[in-house]
Amino acid sequence: MSSKCGWLLSVALFSACLSLSAGQDVFLTRAWTLMARTPLIDGHNDLPWQLRKQFNNELNKVNLYNLTTTHTNIPKIKEGRLGAQFWSAYVPCDTQYKDAVRQTLEQIDVVHRMCQKYPETFMFAYNSQDIRTAFSMNKTASLIGVEGGHSLDSSLGTLRVMYQLGVRYLTLTHSCNTPWADNWRVDTGTEPSQHDGLSPFGKQLIVEMNRLGMLIDLAHVTVKVMNQVLDMSAAPVIFSHSSAYGVCPHKRNVPDDVLRRVKEKGGIVMINFYNDYVTCSQSAKLSDVADHFDYIKKVGGADIIGFGGDYDGVTRLPEGLEDVSKVPQLVAELLRRNWTDVEVEAALGNNLLRVMKKVEDVRDTLKSKSPDDVPIPYEEVMNPCRTSHGYPNAASVPLLSRLTLLLTLSACVRLF
Repeated sequence: MSSKCGWLLSVALFSACLSLSAGQDVFLTRAWTLMARTPLIDGHNDLPWQLRKQFNNELNKVNLYNLTTTHTNIPKIKEGRLGAQFWSAYVPCDTQYKDAVRQTLEQIDVVHRMCQKYPETFMFAYNSQDIRTAFSMNKTASLIGVEGGHSLDSSLGTLRVMYQLGVRYLTLTHSCNTPWADNWRVDTGTEPSQHDGLSPFGKQLIVEMNRLGMLIDLAHVTVKVMNQVLDMSAAPVIFSHSSAYGVCPHKRNVPDDVLRRVKEKGGIVMINFYNDYVTCSQSAKLSDVADHFDYIKKVGGADIIGFGGDYDGVTRLPEGLEDVSKVPQLVAELLRRNWTDVEVEAALGNNLLRVMKKVEDVRDTLKSKSPDDVPIPYEEVMNPCRTSHGYPNAASVPLLSRLTLLLTLSACVRLF
């Protein structure tokens, strides 16, 4: 090959590389533009749990500007253009029947303290308008979701108190049954159903959440519970961190028929980034997550899609989505796949804002309704750590029922 031909080939290759790079920058630049006008609202982040695990919630010992042992810190939040975050107030299932309520209150407290310590970055948000206000101030709106009904200790009073403390969604179960709802592991066959979905008290709780204006989160429940809630809830529902079963047939993901019902209900599925739910394997790439976005858009439309990364709550994340700073790259990938600006902005935050506003509207229509103060039947929650004050007939609970509950409690302790 002549030197002239070689030179021309080098120029051509260099130009091709420049063109490719420019093309990639176009999509990322467009992503940044969209994220500057519409808040990225993520449905689930477990940074509060990492603060407990690593620092026992001693926030004074933590600097969120230089914390390197988590997927989330303030520089990563800024780079990732995180407009609003539902911080998870999660405590494990082994706290059920013990100190779940106390530990959950401590997780709620650490989120409030985080906002107080870093007011230049975080603004606590109680409603959809607060999210818009925080975004206009270039702050990350901070909301709370309680991850697991075991955190309530089967108490509607506890539910109401948590709402007053700023909790705006409840995930009905985590990975254990509660005395009133079945968790997703029942669908795997590894755990027995205890309630055939929701118990009568579980249905009471759904109605009370509608009255309060609290989002009902169906991540972690059985398909039976999903459908029961979709049947009875007066408000749209959310899946705060679940993906598409049609792409990865994991029981934590959402099947097609439920996706279609979520669309009919006006709800949202906020897509999880955990490798095991993305590819049903230990490895995944950013493009695999984008496949879930495409699939759910095909089945239910762009209006039911959101982001639910599950950062700091999982051990494996896709290549290209290693921490919260990387999310703009996923937005760019959606644009590369010919998503329109309107569709991307819907997924970024407009869908969740719509759902939250509708839940608030339902709450407002129920203002004249009194709080439900009928407690769960004592025989459904009886255990050695629970007193019977207020239950006049507690002493007459059959011995067999007592033994059955004790055996259930023992099994739960062994499992976790």
